[in-house]
Amino acid sequence: MPPRGIHHLGVAVENLDEALATYERLFGAELEHRELVPEQGVEAAAVRVGESRVELLAALGADTPVGKFLANRGPGMHHVAYEVDDLPAELATLAERGVELIDSEPRPGLYGLAVAFVHPDAVHGVLTELVSRG
Repeated sequence: MPPRGIHHLGVAVENLDEALATYERLFGAELEHRELVPEQGVEAAAVRVGESRVELLAALGADTPVGKFLANRGPGMHHVAYEVDDLPAELATLAERGVELIDSEPRPGLYGLAVAFVHPDAVHGVLTELVSRG
């Protein structure tokens, strides 16, 4: 089953408060949700920009995935997240097709969503997150 659409774009930032202020000032973004996600090593803030959502990610430490990303690449585009109806089934289908997965099983994510990541090498260099509400 194809994704329902893009759920959000993830952006790695050095300073979450500064990034929030920038998105509010430049794009009229409205804070939807802010949460510490220690399992993923981030503090994340979701902002709505019109009908769309941007997830701003600040690392909780240099040894976290986002911390390493910032050290190697600096702030910027981190991932694209697609919403799917049945995340376990989608992961199984991708695995059957030989797609390299970072997560073979869903894990808890922001907003109470189930999430899993697909390796960037499988998607032409783009870290891809799949999310579902169940």
